[in-house]
Amino acid sequence: MAVLKTLLTFMLAGAFLGNQAATYAAPHFMAWYNETPLAAQTVCNLPQVVRDVTADLIRAQLIGSGLGAAAFLVLGILWVRARARKQRPQPPAAPSPTPA
Repeated sequence: MAVLKTLLTFMLAGAFLGNQAATYAAPHFMAWYNETPLAAQTVCNLPQVVRDVTADLIRAQLIGSGLGAAAFLVLGILWVRARARKQRPQPPAAPSPTPA
């Protein structure tokens, strides 16, 4: 149960960090991607643009959360395995022969 709790903690932390990274990076990418070439004037349906951009931001946050959770799941597995290897009891040393 402790291993599952540790892995879920790692996944939650990864999802949070991935979401934050996407929240920071996605608006810059979307501004670049939706920029009109050569500053051409365009007429647009503003409510539809707002819906599309909001949907793109939410999609980017979901992808960031998923990637962060997956990456931190791998890190959590490595962490648990390293900790288990370190805590594994060493076999007792063979007793030294005593002179009779």
